[in-house]
Amino acid sequence: TAQGQVRDQTVSLPYGTRRPRLVAPTTVHAAFHKAARLFDLELDLVPCRPDGSVRASDIIARLGGDVALVVVSAPAYPTGAIDPVGAVSDAALALGISCHVDSCFGGLALPWWPHTPVWDFRLPGVTSISADLHKFGYAPKGVSVLLHRGRARHRRQFFALTGWPGYPVVNPTLLGSRSASPLAAAWAIVERLGAAGFQRLTASCVSAARGIMDEVRSIPGLAVQGSPIGPSIALIADESLPRDEQVDPHHLADEVAKLGFKIQHQPGLTQANGVRLPHSAHLTITPVTERALPELRAALRAAAGAVRGKRPATAALELAALRALGYSEDRVPSPAAAWRILRLAGAAPTPVHRMRPGTSALPGKMATLMALVERLPAPVAEALLTELLARVSEPPDRGV
Repeated sequence: TAQGQVRDQTVSLPYGTRRPRLVAPTTVHAAFHKAARLFDLELDLVPCRPDGSVRASDIIARLGGDVALVVVSAPAYPTGAIDPVGAVSDAALALGISCHVDSCFGGLALPWWPHTPVWDFRLPGVTSISADLHKFGYAPKGVSVLLHRGRARHRRQFFALTGWPGYPVVNPTLLGSRSASPLAAAWAIVERLGAAGFQRLTASCVSAARGIMDEVRSIPGLAVQGSPIGPSIALIADESLPRDEQVDPHHLADEVAKLGFKIQHQPGLTQANGVRLPHSAHLTITPVTERALPELRAALRAAAGAVRGKRPATAALELAALRALGYSEDRVPSPAAAWRILRLAGAAPTPVHRMRPGTSALPGKMATLMALVERLPAPVAEALLTELLARVSEPPDRGV
């Protein structure tokens, strides 16, 4: 569908006009950055407020004849905020622009989540919705759905070819070959759970999310970012307090890991308008969370006490070394150089073949690495992260 839309937009644009745009809030999932590169779209990111919310008027102001697609999230993964789907989709409908709702994270939880604004096909301007069955459909990894408003739009996502000497090719997705096992498992799970099962599991997530937010509100120096709706919560430092009373979320995440819980480090981001989204620690809430809620609440409180007042990581030494070596937007480290930098930062992963049972390949402390990611030019940071992941899966070095 996106491919067909881009093709039509490209044909209809006047000669010399810039590439068609994909308009979305800054908090849109990284998959849409990948899609923009794949389809040669200009990704036009609309800045959000520091709490992760975005004004509908700011998105609508970016809409025009060169927009191939506008994307809103329900909810946005980094913060749990639901974008203003209603107002944006109404404006998109009036302008004849496709409006996609990325509900990969919340699509199978929000229908049973209390106090959720309308975000789906009940809104006439919504033209497509994505939802991952391998998240809150509780299916194995690798099975998602992309829903379209109408058959004609759906058919445009297919690739069909008869103009070659082999068999006629018809692919419904970019992948030509896919395993049927996750699809079969997803069907069986959905049939087994039914609406009542999903409602019950979502109620467990709601209970756990409320418990976590209640706990965080009682921990001095720590805060929930914005007003999340759904199974995604981001923790940030309470910057209304003096620095020595704040709880840095990345140090918190490192400390919580020692207590048996993994929460995800998210680097801060300074947007195009200069507004900074603070660095945070992300929690994905599942029915398992409710079962471990007493232990998790205790771990959050204990970890916060252990790191309260500790200054955020700066990676000053590593940044100075990288600047001295001249790395920039146009010059990134080689694999060997990236590996040396990761080791210097204490962020070198453990290769799989050297792991002990029950341990993680990733470094135990991530705060310094996240400080590097936040402060480096994006191509340099991406080269370091690529090396980190690649080294985890590499076979033993035999001098090749």
